[in-house]
Amino acid sequence: MNDLSTTPPHGAEPETPAGEIESLIVQAVEAAPLWAAHTPQARAAVLVAVADALEANSEHLVAIADRETGLGVARLSGEVKRTAGQLRGYGAYAASGAPFGVTIDHADPAAAPPRPELRRHQVPLGPVEVFAGGNFPFAFSVAGTDTAAALAAGCPVLLKAHPGHPRTSATTAALVREALAAAGAPLGTFALFTGREAGVAVLRDPRVRAAAFTGSVRGGRALFDIAAARPVPIPFFGELGSVNPVVVTPAALAERRAEIAAGFAGSFTLGAGQFCTKPGILLLPRDPLAVEEIAAQVRPGAAAAMLSAPIAEGYRRRLDEVTRATGTRTLVEGTLTTDGDGRPQASPTLFSVASAEEFLREADNLLEECFGPSALLVQYDPPDEAARLLDRLEGSLTVTFHTGEGDGETLAPLVHLAQQKAGRVLFNGWPTGVAVTRAQQHGGPYPAATSPHTSVGAYAVERFLRPVAYQDAPPELLPAALREDNPLQLVRTVDGKTEGA
Repeated sequence: MNDLSTTPPHGAEPETPAGEIESLIVQAVEAAPLWAAHTPQARAAVLVAVADALEANSEHLVAIADRETGLGVARLSGEVKRTAGQLRGYGAYAASGAPFGVTIDHADPAAAPPRPELRRHQVPLGPVEVFAGGNFPFAFSVAGTDTAAALAAGCPVLLKAHPGHPRTSATTAALVREALAAAGAPLGTFALFTGREAGVAVLRDPRVRAAAFTGSVRGGRALFDIAAARPVPIPFFGELGSVNPVVVTPAALAERRAEIAAGFAGSFTLGAGQFCTKPGILLLPRDPLAVEEIAAQVRPGAAAAMLSAPIAEGYRRRLDEVTRATGTRTLVEGTLTTDGDGRPQASPTLFSVASAEEFLREADNLLEECFGPSALLVQYDPPDEAARLLDRLEGSLTVTFHTGEGDGETLAPLVHLAQQKAGRVLFNGWPTGVAVTRAQQHGGPYPAATSPHTSVGAYAVERFLRPVAYQDAPPELLPAALREDNPLQLVRTVDGKTEGA
C-alpha cells in the first residue's frame, strides 16, 4: 500500500511546481461554493458522466495500467467496472438525499420548556485532498472511492497521484477532467498533482478542509499527525494497516479441513497478498495434520507481480523481521525475484508459531501488517486461548470466523470481542473482496483507520460533510434542502417520521 517510507527516493517522483499547486488550490476554493450549489441530483448526473467516460475508455486504460503494474487485463478490467460502479452508486446515494441527514423538528410551544423549530442538514466541507492508493490503480486511485465520495458530497478534490502508476493516473485524470467539464462541473472541481513534498504542502494549506488516504500505518500516521498539528486541524480519513485474523473452530476444522486449507491459501496469496483485507493470521486449533495440509496448499504457489520495487523491498524487510521472531518457523519459504522486464515478483511464504505463548511474546512484531503474499499460522488450545489471542489484536479491518455445527452460543463472547476489534466480522468466508453497498464497512479501530468511518460503500460520502442546524429561521432564508415543500425531493425525517424513503 502507499507507504511514505517506501516511496521512490527524493527526486524520483516528479514534484508539481509550487506555483501550479497554488493555482490548483485557488481553483478548488473558487469551485467549492459552485459545486456545493449543484443539487445532489445534478452532481449524480456528473458522476455518471465520469463513469461513462471511464468505461468507454476501459481498454486503453487497462493496457496502460497493465504495463505499469503487471496486474493483468482481467483484474484491471474488473477494477474499471468497479470504479465506474462506485461513481454511479455514490452519486445515486447523494441524489436520494440520505447522506445529508435532513431532519426537521417543528416548534412545539406546549412543550416544557417550549421547543423552537430546528432544521438540520449536512453541508460539504470544502476542498478535499485525496492521497491515491497504490494497490488498486483505479478503484482506490484517481477516480476511486475517496474521489467519488468527496465529489458526491459536493467537495472539490485535489488528488495526490500515487508514484506506482503515473501514466495510468495521468490518463485517468485527463478523462475525469474532460467528463466533468462536459457535464457542467465548474473548473477546479478536480485536479491531479504529483510529489511527496507537494502532498504535504497541500495537506498543510489552510484552504484544504479534509484529507483521505489509503496506505500503510507509517505513511498514514505521518500525514495524520500533520493534519492534526495544523493551526486549524482538519479531519484525516486514513485507511491504514490490518492483519485481518481468521479464527477456525474445532468443529469447522473437523467438518471441512480441506476446504478451509484451500480457501486460506487462495485468499492470502490473491493479488500477491497486496490487498488491505488479506488474512494475515490464521488461528487454528492445535492440529499438526491441518498445519501440513495448509502448507501443502501453499507450496505450489507461483510467483506473482509485486506492485513496485519499493513495495517489494518493504515486503522483504518484513519477512526478515518475522523470520527473526523467537519461536517463528518457516513452513513454506517463498521467493522474491524479478521477471524478465525487471518487475519484482514474489511467491508465497507461510510462517507458524507452535503456541499462543510464543505468539504473545512476539506480538508487537507479528501483529504488524506484512504487505505481500505471506501469512502466519498460530495454533491455539480450545476453548480459551483464541480469546486471549484476539484480545491482543489491535484494530483491524476484519475478523473472520470459520464455524461448525454447535458453535453458535459458545462463540458469542468471541464474536462480541471481534466487534470491538474490527469494522467487519465475517463468517465462513474470506475477507478479500469488498462489496460496494450501503451496508459495507471498510475501516476499523486504529490502526486499521484513523477515525470511525468507512472508505468503501455509500456511507463513505458522509466523511466529507458536516452538520448545520437552523433555529426558527425565516422560510425565505432556509437552504433548499430544509424548505417545507422539499423542492429537492430528498429523503428526510420530519417530527420523527421518515419521508421520501
